[in-house]
Amino acid sequence: MQFDEVDRNMRVYEQSLDQQILPGIYFTARLDGRNFTRLTREICRFDAPYDERFRDCMVLTVRHLMESGFRVVYGYTQSDEISLLFHPAEETFGRRVRKFNSILAGEASAIFTYTLGVVAAFDCRIVPLPSREWVQEYFLWRQEDAYRNSLNGHCYWLLRGNGLTSAMATERLLGKTVAYKNELLFQNGVNVDKIETWQKRGIGVYWEDYEKTGLNPVTGKNEKALRRRLAVNYELPLRDEYARMISELLIRGQ
Repeated sequence: MQFDEVDRNMRVYEQSLDQQILPGIYFTARLDGRNFTRLTREICRFDAPYDERFRDCMVLTVRHLMESGFRVVYGYTQSDEISLLFHPAEETFGRRVRKFNSILAGEASAIFTYTLGVVAAFDCRIVPLPSREWVQEYFLWRQEDAYRNSLNGHCYWLLRGNGLTSAMATERLLGKTVAYKNELLFQNGVNVDKIETWQKRGIGVYWEDYEKTGLNPVTGKNEKALRRRLAVNYELPLRDEYARMISELLIRGQ
């Protein structure tokens, strides 16, 4: 069999599971750390429930992904996950899902491993969303998940500090409501309102314009020019205000 014929036949199998994000559809990518519980507790022994070194590695990973060649409008991280919102006109790789999944997971795994000095891996999934309203709902959903993760983490480690084993602390919190966990913390001297905002709401990364003064080599004069840079927000707003922020970032990105 000639090479060209083999190549043509094999491409059919190779591309048989290819999916494309439909034109005009908004989409996000969500990346999750693989076995990060073991990484954070046993290998790196990060502080619990939150560690600024781990937080900074996640933020750096988001920044790297937003500068890796895709048109990312907004990046968000909480716990061991990252969400990326793409420009609706993003056309890289013909919007093929497998390309986004493989490259983003590879880039995230590489930069996180390089930064931390310990092997780490991420998986990635693409989430198509039919409208701007669903984009807002997606990020409100992830922010609510951040709040619940924060409550659960603070309660779990409070119980562990009070002498409960891992199994006992997990059992104590199983099926308990947000109100119960708030009260548990309050009764043990922890005011949820005083917990750092980034732990409860996650962290946002987005592009902003700024003025930079530099020497114009043609005129020989200092002149101002608009540049873009990534801003990191550790004090994200809530609910309607957060939804408006997401919408404005989409509009600004267009």
